[in-house]
Amino acid sequence: MAVLAEMVTLAIMALALGMDAFSVSLGVGMMQPRLRQIFYIGLTVGIFHVLMPVLGVIAGHLLSHTFGLFAQYIGGILLVIMGIQMIVWVFRKEGAQAVSPSGRGTMLFALSVSLDSFSAGLSLGIFGVRTVAVMICFGVAAALLTWLGLLIGRKFQGWIGAYGEVLGGTILVVFGLKLLFSI
Repeated sequence: MAVLAEMVTLAIMALALGMDAFSVSLGVGMMQPRLRQIFYIGLTVGIFHVLMPVLGVIAGHLLSHTFGLFAQYIGGILLVIMGIQMIVWVFRKEGAQAVSPSGRGTMLFALSVSLDSFSAGLSLGIFGVRTVAVMICFGVAAALLTWLGLLIGRKFQGWIGAYGEVLGGTILVVFGLKLLFSI
């Protein structure tokens, strides 16, 4: 039962973190990328959403062994801060231009929407989650949400964006508070 609860939590967290990629992808989708570009962008974001949290989980495991219970508080606080930052970022970036969806722009795009996955991985590593489960959940969710955002952006030209990031940020804040108050 604990494994199922962990997988559900990871899936919801992966969706929350993927909302950032989704909402930014809506803007990139308005640049009318070709389907081949959409495939490569989503794949790149998915790979980055595997690598970044794994690095975070490894760092989190090291911290938890070194600092014990104190590290668990830090992990919960990091999730709350990350969620608040996602919500605040929505209101600060009005009118910002999207990164060009080709070449180095794809890598920059993938890195920029994956940085929060490192912090989440750090928190999850402190709590001792299964690294493979994190990799699968985060990578698949990010790739699918990126593809979905790019395709919708091509069609609807940007009326969903900010709402997705606010929802994702709110979910991270709730999970961070849950972790803090369950210790």
